[in-house]
Amino acid sequence: MIAFLFPGQGSQKIGMGHDLAQASSHAREVFEEVDDALNQKLFALMGDGPESELTMTANAQPAIMANALAVVRVLEAGGFVLSEKGAAVAGHSLGEYSALASVGAFDLASTARLLRTRGIAMQDAVPIGVGGMCALLGADLDKAQALADAAAQGPLAGGADSVCEVANDNDPGQVVLSGHLAAIDRAVELAKEHGIKRAIKLPVSAPFHCSLMQPAAQRMRTALGNMPPAAFRLPVYSNVTAAPVTDPAEEQRLLVEQITGRVRWRESVAAMHAAGTTHFVELGGKVVGPMVKKIAPDAMITSVVGMEDIEALAKTI
Repeated sequence: MIAFLFPGQGSQKIGMGHDLAQASSHAREVFEEVDDALNQKLFALMGDGPESELTMTANAQPAIMANALAVVRVLEAGGFVLSEKGAAVAGHSLGEYSALASVGAFDLASTARLLRTRGIAMQDAVPIGVGGMCALLGADLDKAQALADAAAQGPLAGGADSVCEVANDNDPGQVVLSGHLAAIDRAVELAKEHGIKRAIKLPVSAPFHCSLMQPAAQRMRTALGNMPPAAFRLPVYSNVTAAPVTDPAEEQRLLVEQITGRVRWRESVAAMHAAGTTHFVELGGKVVGPMVKKIAPDAMITSVVGMEDIEALAKTI
């Protein structure tokens, strides 16, 4: 069985999608549609930068999706239909929107608009400098949770408890914490005391996937109420439950929860593997594939980014 996977934030880079757009009119059409939907020259930004602007959450999220959906569009133009080749789809954080779009839950323009709203809402939820995130290397979930609990002990000004929560359970040796910046700094300092090899602060502008994102969740509840998912052609493994979802109403609720909830990527991949998935195909990046290899070492991993990758995939599946 095959599962198609989609990367999340952090996979953006200058030049993304441009070689594919030069090689295929179908890819160019995707980037043009996204530009039109957002009333922005996003594709030019993806090609020329500046990188600081591309990295902004409100730009990075639709750009990463557009890059992945361009790959899907080129595959489909050649007769490679995901719902005929695969058993399920999944995406890392914003990648869940790309996954849903790839199987018909959202059209391309709606996906772009939802991700623009999501990016702005997440950025606006916490003032810059108040929140942060750190990656824990050599940490399992139990060690990460214990560290988060310890780091959250210090109060904020005014006596309120600080927030430090597990945001991403990526693979057996990488967990990400999110919360108030002071708590994240404490987590980095305390990591070795908790038997964790290394803690690295991440260059992010907001504390994603923690309870501080509640204002963003409220905004996405409204946005998804106005643009709800339609029926989709393959099950999607939810970040929130690490289980397959087939009901659009359930998925709509889970996409709201995803804003504040933990990204259960390790468990999602393990669940797909346990269900019989032997081949994981990442579309539009080379980010989640290495995580999958650590979770399911015996699985086949394929990353599809450019035209050569697309042609190779079409020949082998």
